[in-house]
Amino acid sequence: MQKLFPGKLYKLDDRNTFISWNCKKCKSTPYNDVNGVEGDQDFPYERGVATRILENIAYTDSKGNQFKLLLFNHSVYDEDGLQTSRFSGGLVGVAKFAKNDKVWEMRSFQPAIAAFGAFAQAPTPKLIEIGEDQYAFTMIHANGGAGAPYSAYLYLIVGFDGKYQPLMEVADYRLSNNGEGSTSWSSTYNVVNDGKKKFFRDFTITTTGFYRKPKGTEDDYEVDLPKEVSEMAKTKKQFNFVIEKRLSFSGKWYKIVGKPVVKFSNVK
Repeated sequence: MQKLFPGKLYKLDDRNTFISWNCKKCKSTPYNDVNGVEGDQDFPYERGVATRILENIAYTDSKGNQFKLLLFNHSVYDEDGLQTSRFSGGLVGVAKFAKNDKVWEMRSFQPAIAAFGAFAQAPTPKLIEIGEDQYAFTMIHANGGAGAPYSAYLYLIVGFDGKYQPLMEVADYRLSNNGEGSTSWSSTYNVVNDGKKKFFRDFTITTTGFYRKPKGTEDDYEVDLPKEVSEMAKTKKQFNFVIEKRLSFSGKWYKIVGKPVVKFSNVK
């Protein structure tokens, strides 16, 4: 990290370790913040950058080749090590290493991809195999207002066209922090390995949830439901639901194919 981002190393309390650096000769470039509230992030930041290790992922392909993905999180430098602003995501970057005999060699270095998460802290990435020795990573981005529910999106970040970039966005992936007994849902994803695609395999998303008509009080109000179940909520007071959908790579982006399958139960 210190070789990639030369700067001053800070080790504050609560495991708050980061590198403070500034590149006055660098030209800032806009990167997308998926929160969509405060606009793009111009990186490197004019006030300086605080860079933290986000995750260190090791994996081995089918031929025994060993790789490491070093992912890092950028935020605007703060001398107290704070990460603020609810609707600013952590700007994610990645360096990829391959083991050559006893030496790790850097194969690619992308200082910034896009910003995810809240309070300038990106969510933890998860490695996933989407094709034959084709690896990518997913991130579950969640945010919401103070004291309000957190709505989550699923993103798939893939090395494509010479750089790592998001190639899939799944809305309504999860709704949390909405109080016990209130409307909520969560999802899981699965890579379809049916032998039909060598690379960029399809995904299935299964969303399981519960709806209860809100009482209209300050702490119990209507939320935006997945569109597949919103019509049912207009006439029913509560129900359980399962939504199953499939996404396929179109050559540029993962898109929903076919019609999602929706199942209801305990309808009242």
